[in-house]
Order: sequence, then structure tokens, then C-alpha cells
Amino acid sequence: MTALRRSLTRLGRLLATVRVLVASGMIAPLRPDKYLRMWAVIRRQGVTPMTGVSLAAARRPQGTALVDERGSLTWAELDARSDALATGLRAHLGGPVETVAILCRNHRGFVEALTAAAKLGADVLLLNTAFSGPQLSEVLVREGGTLIVYDEEFDAVVEPARSAIEGLVEVVAWPERPGAGGRPTVDALIDAHLGSQPGKASRPGKVVLLTSGTTGTPKGARRSGGGGAGALAAMLERIPWRAEQTTVVAAPMFHAWGFGQLAISATMTCTVVMRRRFDPEATLELVDRHAASGLAVVPVMLERIMDLPEEVLDRYRLGSLRFVTASGSRMRPDAVLRFMDRFGEVVYNSYNATEAGLISTATPADLRAAPDTAGRPVTGTELRIVDDEWHDVAPGEVGRITVRSDSHFEGYTSGDTKQFHESFMVSGDVGRVDHEGRLYVVGRDDEMIVSGGENVYPLEVEETLNAHEAVREAAVIGVDDEAFGQRLAAFVVLAPGAGVTPDDLRRHVKERLAGFKVPRDVTLLDELPRNATGKIMKRELTTDGEG
Repeated sequence: MTALRRSLTRLGRLLATVRVLVASGMIAPLRPDKYLRMWAVIRRQGVTPMTGVSLAAARRPQGTALVDERGSLTWAELDARSDALATGLRAHLGGPVETVAILCRNHRGFVEALTAAAKLGADVLLLNTAFSGPQLSEVLVREGGTLIVYDEEFDAVVEPARSAIEGLVEVVAWPERPGAGGRPTVDALIDAHLGSQPGKASRPGKVVLLTSGTTGTPKGARRSGGGGAGALAAMLERIPWRAEQTTVVAAPMFHAWGFGQLAISATMTCTVVMRRRFDPEATLELVDRHAASGLAVVPVMLERIMDLPEEVLDRYRLGSLRFVTASGSRMRPDAVLRFMDRFGEVVYNSYNATEAGLISTATPADLRAAPDTAGRPVTGTELRIVDDEWHDVAPGEVGRITVRSDSHFEGYTSGDTKQFHESFMVSGDVGRVDHEGRLYVVGRDDEMIVSGGENVYPLEVEETLNAHEAVREAAVIGVDDEAFGQRLAAFVVLAPGAGVTPDDLRRHVKERLAGFKVPRDVTLLDELPRNATGKIMKRELTTDGEG
């Protein structure tokens, strides 16, 4: 009976997956010749995150694949150009291509390089556009990157790698000047090999995504896929994507979240509209001009949009939007609610990890009830909140977040892996689940401080500070203290025109939280340091003990 029960359960999940994929338009009636071409794509390329480009070219060849500052490309054009680039990269190297490092902003060259690497069976190393030269060099040496495709604006950033890596091969994706300094360009390689195909790859390439590195050196996380059709259906079940519609992807595509939105768009044959640099008003204009049904952002982008003057926001309707999907860090509750008050119930906030993929999603209804929630686990993902002895904690209590899913995380490129307990991955975050089953991420496990023997999570103090009408945003860290072991230090950005003192802010916290949670140091800043995806870089915050 047990085996039969398992078989019936698997069948039920399969049928549920098919129903969701059909409802989204992902599975749709097509001519037999299109099915044959799609089958040939899978036989030639295997199944990788970017196989969707060639599948979309077979399904809707003349449909618009992407739009950037240079114009638009159809799926057939994008497929042919990535074929040519794959052939050109192999010819330029004079042999097999094992790893392609990409240092690009959001534009066609990024997508073409990513897709070409997949067709070659090469691993792809996605690099942070905010890297300094030494950081970039360190990551390339560690990950074995000897071929880099980059925007010419990053020429100085690449310089240290030239001396650190013998025979570094460079290809410019977005030139800033005619001739690109004599280096080969993506366009030149495509033009020279247009009409050619690279042939069948000997293996499916993997994507190496770098962790955010907000508290240390970014680690390379190797992923071969996102959990297959079941994981896609779990996302579609929660967020109303529809095939062959248009999505504006503002989130950086080198980051796990932005990369995922690109890969999903290709899989769904959705037109991707992108812009090299984020601009809050320009993003709204793109949504309206292209009648986009989706907008993919990191939380700070939504916040910057809602910081625009009211007269600017009044220029845009966003009437075509079905969803705004965000992930990557905590969103300001006031920004979420104000966006939905103005543009409708369309915001979906996801808890996503480089190592685990999509974990949970908060729907607009969840965010209305609790704007700081990360929502409920998606179908196929199990969540446990445990204490230090791995026992489940009661609803409302804070513990370590552990996850079990079908994510294809294959460990870090260093050879390390995440900690697991009874097949559950330890996320490194701490959080709680309320009585309605909604998850709240309290912070990083390694951010907890012990002050005078009391455990303090900085997020609680940050939220209290953010609730002050004079505060635009705040970050709280622990610093060494001779008397208490550690003490809290707050770094605060005030709202425009606000007049408030550090003592006022300390008093505000003391009126709402226990005395040991009141920051001893309060430093007023013009802005908080952030990485390219909008996460606050707490390791760059320092205090001299005065405030």
C-alpha cells in the first residue's frame, strides 16, 4: 500500500503541475512541426536554464524576444545570434570553451553571451557589476575564469585580472568607443559567424551564481537548474505570469533573482524589456510604453519608485500590470502599501536564496495583512523553523530557517556546501512563522548579537527605527563592547527635511523595546552603502562610538 500511495501522490503532483502549466499558457496547442523542432532543441542542447531561448525560437520565431536601448530582436534572431557567438567564441579560443565569465549590465550582449555559453556546454560565471578590480581578479582566479565577456565601461575593473591570469581572453559586449580598444566584440564575432551552429554540447553547462557577500567574500554557488517543471509550476501557481506576454526586468541579471526572471521569461516565451541602468521613472515609462504585464525588481527599486514626487507618479497608470515580483532583501512596508494603493494589488514578495531558489512568496493579500512577511512556502518546498537542538519551535518564536525542495544546488565551487539536517538545508537566516503560516525573515543567523547575555536581532531594532516618521531607512549592527560583550550601533538616513537627533531616536526605541535593545551609538548618514542588487553592505558600516 505504501508504494501505491507514493505512486498516486506522484501522479497527483504531476497532474497538478500540468494543470498550472496549461492555465499559464506554458503548455499550449502547437503545430506538429513546432513540436518536432522543440524536441530537436532538447536533444541538441539538453535542458539548461537558457534552453528556453531556442525553444521559444521554435515556438514563436517572429515574436519579440527582447528590447533594449539598441532596439528589439525576435526569438529567431536571438537564437541565430547566440549560435553564431558560440561558434565565434570557440574559434577565437582555438578549442573548447569551459567557462565564460560575464561582467555586463542588462542588455542583449549579456543574454547572447549567456545563451552562447549554454550552447557550448560551458559553465557561466555571473559577475557583480559593482566589483572592484581586486575583487574581480580574486573571483576569476578562484573560479578558473580565463574568458571574460564584459562591457567596456568596466575596462579598468578588468585590469588587475590581466596580470593575475596568464592568457586572459577578453571579449567586449557593449563598446563605449569605436573599435573597443582593439579587442574583439560580441557583435564582430556574431557577424563573422552568422548562419553557423556550434553543434551538440558534450555536457550541460552550469551557472555559477555568486552569493551577495554582504558580510564577507562572495561565494560561487553552482546550479544546474531550478527544479524542473514542478518548480516552475509552483512559481506560476503563486505569481500570475502568462506565456507570450511582456515583462520589464529591472533587477540585475547577474544576480540570482534577475537571472531567474530572464530564464523564466525565455521559458514562457515572454518578451523581455531591459535597460542598462535602473532609473525609477524610466522603469515606469517602459511598463506603460510596452504594456508590460510583469515587472521584476529588487526591493530597493520599488522603494526608489515610490520615492518619486507625486506629480511624477501621476504620469503613469501601469494599467497592464498583472504582477510586480520582488526579492533580494526586505522591502519597506510603507513603499509596498503605497505602491498597491496607487497601482493595484500586484506586488508579490519572494524569499529566494542563491542556493535554494524560490522558497516562499507573499501575495498581495499577504502583504496587505502583514507588509513585512515573506509569505508562505511554495508548493513542493517544506519549511522548518528550528532551535539550536533542531527541534521545531512554536508559531511566533524565532529560530533557524531550514528548507527542503527540489532545487539543484550542487555546492559551492570551493568544494564546501550548505549545512543540512535530515535533508533540510540550513539557510543561514533566522525567522518565525505566524499562526496563519506566513514566514517572517528576522535576519541572518550570524547577525544576531549577544549584549549583556541577551540575544538581539538587529532587524527588530531597524523596524522600530524605520517606524519613526523622520527616518527614511536604518541599519543596525553589533560592535564590540568591554562591559556588555557587544552593543548595538544604528546608522540612520533621515527623510528629506527631517530634523531629529540621535537622542530622539534612542528615546523612540526605548519607548517601544527592552532597554538592552536600545542602540548606544546612533550615526546619521546621507545614505547607506549598498551592493548592486540593493542589499545593505553592513560590513562597510563602522562607528567610533560617538553619536
